[in-house]
Amino acid sequence: MSRRRKPAVLAMSTMVAASVLAGAPAARADRGPGPLVIPVTGGIVRLDPDGLRIDALTAAGPRTLSEGAREPLGAPGPVSLRHGTYTWSYPDRGLTASASAREGRLVVDLEATAGSTLSWPVTGTDPAASAVQFPRGEGLSVPVADPWWNGQLGGAGPVRLQDLTMPFWGYTLGPVGAGYVVPTDLGTSLEFVSRAGRLHTAATHRFDAGDGTSGYTVAFSITDGSPVAPALDYRRWLAGHGQLSRLEQKIRANPAVGRLIGAFHAYLWGDGRTAETVRRMQQLGLGRMWLGYDSDGTPMPADAVRAARDAGYLVGPYDSWDNAQDPATADTPAARWPSPVWPGACVQDAQGRPETGFGGRGCYLSSQALAEAEPTHNYLAGRVAATAANGVDSYFLDVDATGELFRDHSAAHPMTEAQDRANRLSRMEKLSERFVLGSETAGAWANPALAFSHGSSSPVADGLWAAERDKDAWGTYWPPARPGFFFKPATLPADVAKAMFDPRYRVPLYETVLHDSVVSLDRWELPLDKLPGQRRTRILLAMLYNTPLNLALDRQTLAAEGPELASLQRFFAGLQSAAGTKAMTGFTTLSGDRLVQRTTFGEHALVVTANFGPAAYGGLPGGCVKAEPLGQPARLLCPGA
Repeated sequence: MSRRRKPAVLAMSTMVAASVLAGAPAARADRGPGPLVIPVTGGIVRLDPDGLRIDALTAAGPRTLSEGAREPLGAPGPVSLRHGTYTWSYPDRGLTASASAREGRLVVDLEATAGSTLSWPVTGTDPAASAVQFPRGEGLSVPVADPWWNGQLGGAGPVRLQDLTMPFWGYTLGPVGAGYVVPTDLGTSLEFVSRAGRLHTAATHRFDAGDGTSGYTVAFSITDGSPVAPALDYRRWLAGHGQLSRLEQKIRANPAVGRLIGAFHAYLWGDGRTAETVRRMQQLGLGRMWLGYDSDGTPMPADAVRAARDAGYLVGPYDSWDNAQDPATADTPAARWPSPVWPGACVQDAQGRPETGFGGRGCYLSSQALAEAEPTHNYLAGRVAATAANGVDSYFLDVDATGELFRDHSAAHPMTEAQDRANRLSRMEKLSERFVLGSETAGAWANPALAFSHGSSSPVADGLWAAERDKDAWGTYWPPARPGFFFKPATLPADVAKAMFDPRYRVPLYETVLHDSVVSLDRWELPLDKLPGQRRTRILLAMLYNTPLNLALDRQTLAAEGPELASLQRFFAGLQSAAGTKAMTGFTTLSGDRLVQRTTFGEHALVVTANFGPAAYGGLPGGCVKAEPLGQPARLLCPGA
């Protein structure tokens, strides 16, 4: 049979199957409870209003997209069909529901009239499920039957979707797959459940009018089953809703953003913040750099900033607008604000008490209080003017782009988490008009405002925080000129190292969605030299994903490693020249052990192959990465351990 005729045959077979699955015509305007059959891209879905179970008929056969809700919903009301949308209700639960095909997906909307919770969808229970993909940091793809991962994830408790970098997950179901997008991520969590040695997931949404979470939307897609298929689906969702802003647009709006292309990032300490050190970087051959410095009371001098800008580097401070402490006792300039910000702008909990700030110090600041005060008091504008007085052209605003959001119960400046997110996005967008802006572990919702993100490449496992609290092993913030927290080499516990850096489970979900939108890196307390045991793997991952390395630098480090870092940066600059502003368009594993992987950018503008294993594969030595820019000779990098 010719390939040209297969789609028609599939379409005919799914139409016949649809009528069989439905057991009744689907075009009825009003009907009693019964399965709804809805065509989508890749097949048809069958949604049963009596419990919300969803099955699909795909090219690979039937698949379960979701079990029914965990809680009883009660008898559904009559189903109506108007303009392609089915609507019904659950009177016992105070829920109204609708379902329709939109842009090739099944989209289910639920609206509550009273506070309640709903555990649904329950996904990955189909026997064909082999792997689950989810965007913890850059992204992971985990075999559902792997005993180690069942022990790591099963029973670990729910994860708020807003704490993932993007609000989706997906499954490989044989030659097809399933993708799930939850645009109403606030109030929604995802739990991994281990049952009979297999992982599946259950989402739970909290309906709460006071929290602004009375609505809940889930979009279901049939995918091709690749490990990045859910990310491609989410990228299409963002683009289709006008929520994807590309680096090329940002460069046109602010040409300085273009200096991120090809740049490694480094935080400077002690004697690293001098004009002499900047000139030494140039002499070593570090062609492009983003240089940052901590809010520790010793900002980079103006002459060093000028030297960095003259070298074509970007330079900017670390700042945070998320915390406040008593100005008389604050232990960091970033937490020191003028009266009455402390304590009047503190977020208040439901009992009217200030929300204790980061590390148990001070309080978390209300973005609503700051937004309302800004037109007359200019707290933020004044802070930026003082912080940027040395002439910086970049700015790192900690926390604002993460999932750390608050409901403020203060009568003076009430705020929902959704309003908090909107406030943060608004102030980041304003800041990006003047600076090349970055933030911490940026959620996809923040991509219109940001040029770079520190932390979104790191799939942080819970054990990392425990490792960082071991000050003897990890180091402290002392001495100020070379704090061990950043410079002291550390050894991760084996389980943490496997969960975060084993390349067999890493997949570039974040880059598939946002490579041409936001430059993504590891967390600042995980510079390249912090983890010697993972150094080579991290270099290969960065080159495979075409993302920069994050460094901690001073003169001592430059003296010891400067030539090697310059060599790495030159290789990376070549990748970026070919595809720094291009979308990641392909990812595949070439070897059965998943240790040889390949990425593609643009219309084959760049192909990168990395061999994480010890033995050669297809002519590529173990521990090496090969770059093949379109129309240029291939280049090989074999970094030292």
